[in-house]
Amino acid sequence: MRPAKSGRQALSAALLIARVSASPAPTVVPVIININNNDIAPPVITPSPVESYPSPVVQRDILSDVESDVNNVLSSLGSDLPSWVASGVPNFFQGFPTGDAVASSLGLKSSDLAPLPTNVLNVDPYANWTNSGWNVRFHGNVYKQPNTSISDLNTLANVFLIDTKITDLPESEQDQARNLTAEIFVVQQPNVAVNAIHLEPAASQGSSGQPGGGGSSNTTGGWQNVTLPYNTTAEGDFDAFVPIASNGLTAGNETSAIQRLNTYVDGASIGNATAYLVPPTGLTVVSDIDDILRITKIYEPKQGLLNSFAKPFTPWENMPDIYRNWSTSLPNMHFHYLTTTPEQITRNYMQFIYSTYPGGSFDTRPLNFSDVSATLSIRKFLLQKIFETFPDRKFILIADTSNSDIMRDYPEMVTEFPEQVQCIFLRNASATDSGDKFPYDTSGFKNLSQSQYMFFLNPDDLTNLDIANGECYNKTIPQNLTFSYQGLPLGLGKHSGAGGGLTTKEAAGASSLVALVASMLTAAIVFI
Repeated sequence: MRPAKSGRQALSAALLIARVSASPAPTVVPVIININNNDIAPPVITPSPVESYPSPVVQRDILSDVESDVNNVLSSLGSDLPSWVASGVPNFFQGFPTGDAVASSLGLKSSDLAPLPTNVLNVDPYANWTNSGWNVRFHGNVYKQPNTSISDLNTLANVFLIDTKITDLPESEQDQARNLTAEIFVVQQPNVAVNAIHLEPAASQGSSGQPGGGGSSNTTGGWQNVTLPYNTTAEGDFDAFVPIASNGLTAGNETSAIQRLNTYVDGASIGNATAYLVPPTGLTVVSDIDDILRITKIYEPKQGLLNSFAKPFTPWENMPDIYRNWSTSLPNMHFHYLTTTPEQITRNYMQFIYSTYPGGSFDTRPLNFSDVSATLSIRKFLLQKIFETFPDRKFILIADTSNSDIMRDYPEMVTEFPEQVQCIFLRNASATDSGDKFPYDTSGFKNLSQSQYMFFLNPDDLTNLDIANGECYNKTIPQNLTFSYQGLPLGLGKHSGAGGGLTTKEAAGASSLVALVASMLTAAIVFI
């Protein structure tokens, strides 16, 4: 083991990633289309139930942000803490380089990028039914993958590891770390026309090897090609609701089953996904992934980075059994996976879900939500989008307590959409993992009925609940909430219940202890 990196070493590592020169922007190469689409009417722009494009956020200046964070910590530990620390958002998944910054850091010229194939991250979409038919929300990113050497990938991967060199890892973990690093160092393609996406029926989920549910019925139609109505954004993103022809699909108001369509983006070497056509009524699970479906330990920077970059994705306890049981007992349930993980590394998450949990649509953090302040609002934005897209569906929200935006946004959804939130299930990570030192605030749940939510410790706490009929609370799991900060250190808040609440005396010292813990975590997270 080598010693932990100093603040100067951390800044040097950041400089390696963020080295930006005045080299010209790469030439934009549009997606090539070779399919005759004459028989299909041009798509009409479908008004989204909510704004299809989030407001652009000014791209972070990576270098200045790192310098600012380091200087904040060195000069004032315990006061004027960076907002991402006070809000419980780990900083090691923020500020990945994009576009020109990647090209510059790798010494690439536009002539180097021009002959490279165009790739598409095609994120599994959901579709809603309206009076005009099915509308699919296509979203993802168009980019080019530079030919980066193994040596350069090793150097870049080491930036994301603490007390570990990539060469110290087993070969399989080295490969994963290099692959993920390569996914981060891609060059996004702005203002690209995604001219044709081919749709065709997907096999029933059971026959495709996935563990049932999420659209296990056979789909009988939908063959067609569609064109997106907008070019990609400055960050290479696309996100638009597009109407599709029925072509044998069942109308959404005539079925309770979810239909599935394979989607292929023409002219891209990769870019396949599955679209989930979701009826207007029914039950949707909106699930976080890190530390609820897989072991990430996002609250421990060293282990969290190792688990994310090098270690195989590992399910958390027997959570796959819980989801499998729901998917088979409620075969028309829609699964939607929402993570604020940066868009560049989404494929690993989608592959993990595909091989471990019921298939479903997916949401991630697009690149125009690029800084920490935007990250704190992206989950709420994506939640509102799906709630407003399906105003007559019921939702089950599942996550853990280590994310402050979840602790704020989930109870707010009950207030904003009182008829749509069926249940809220939150894993109390600090009660079951001593490495989770982030306190969490349960005050948002004060005015909610206990029948609507449950803090739980293990997946088995979710068994034998009739969630379809709104049974959300296992009365054998004590809650003990005081609707304030929970999970505090130094022995405070360690009651027997899943909530781990504070007594009145304990709550009096919460603010100063939160500041203490935040300052400790600031040092741990920034100096990487």
